[in-house]
Amino acid sequence: MYEKAFQVEIITPTRVLFEDEATSLSALGVEGNFQVLYDHAPFLTAIGVGEIKLKDKNGTDTIYATSGGFVEVRANHVVVLADAVEKASEIDVPRAEAAKARAEQRLRQHDPEIDLARAQAALARALNRLRVSRKVL
Repeated sequence: MYEKAFQVEIITPTRVLFEDEATSLSALGVEGNFQVLYDHAPFLTAIGVGEIKLKDKNGTDTIYATSGGFVEVRANHVVVLADAVEKASEIDVPRAEAAKARAEQRLRQHDPEIDLARAQAALARALNRLRVSRKVL
């Protein structure tokens, strides 16, 4: 089946991870999963802790872990502005496991000085990175 390509940029505050054509982009929006194909209707959405799956113009699938941000779709151009994004194959698994252990320890302490929401968010990010790291294609 012939799939038409559109322009995609995946950008963080520190680097551009992807800037090329793709035939599909799927992500977890704050209101549910979505997929963008050629000629998709324009929209803007926030994304949460989750994954982005991208099929490039050559048919290669790449999975990224993300910790939140925004996706804008307009005129066959998708821009992902994310707080943090990592390719599944580049995730430092020992570092993610250490972050998970730290967050779990903070949550077990029941210390009133600990920001529980922040510890829970850190745990969610670490678990997501570990889950995505196992999806290397």
